[in-house]
Amino acid sequence: MIGIAIFLGGPITALAQTDPPVITPTPLAAVEQNFDARQKALDARTAASDYDYAVTQHNCYSKFFVNHCLRQARDKFHTVRLQIREDQLALSEEQRAWRVRQRDEQIAIKRARDAALEPQRMVAAERNQQQFEEKQRQHALDAARRNAQAPQREANQQAYSRKQAEYQRKLDAAHNQAVQKQQERERNVQRYEQKQSAAAQHKADVEARQKQAEEKLLKKQQQLQAP
Repeated sequence: MIGIAIFLGGPITALAQTDPPVITPTPLAAVEQNFDARQKALDARTAASDYDYAVTQHNCYSKFFVNHCLRQARDKFHTVRLQIREDQLALSEEQRAWRVRQRDEQIAIKRARDAALEPQRMVAAERNQQQFEEKQRQHALDAARRNAQAPQREANQQAYSRKQAEYQRKLDAAHNQAVQKQQERERNVQRYEQKQSAAAQHKADVEARQKQAEEKLLKKQQQLQAP
């Protein structure tokens, strides 16, 4: 308890100033270091007690009253061990109490921090709720607007469908007309070629008849001129 009171009573100062300077430990670290040092001291006392007891036992066998010497050594060993055990229990109790206090302090600090942050959390929660409600209202307004515009969209769709149908009808009519004109042009070309062929045949027939007439006339003249 004295060791803890010393560490908790005020700040710990550095033993010496070197380059770099020694950093002053925090109270928590100082208490833990004190516990470690005291535990190491108890462990050292235990080891020393075991060693002394073993040496004393060994030396007893060289004395005349061996049993008496061994009893005294054993009694001394038990007395030292009892004191070490009491010191160990005291240290363990101090460590347990210290850890309980640390836990309670951490819980208190967390509760205080949570209490300090609670207004901010409430404001944030209220803001989030407002944003959520605003999104819900906006969603409802958008849905109502879409429902209100549905008849107009349907009418627009029907008008668009009629325009598309009229455009397709005109396109089909123009295509059919183009096909008919193409067929008419092909027939005209065919008739023209037929007329040209007939004219050529007629010309050939006329020329053939003229040639025959000329040959007959020439033959007749030759007959008349013969003696």
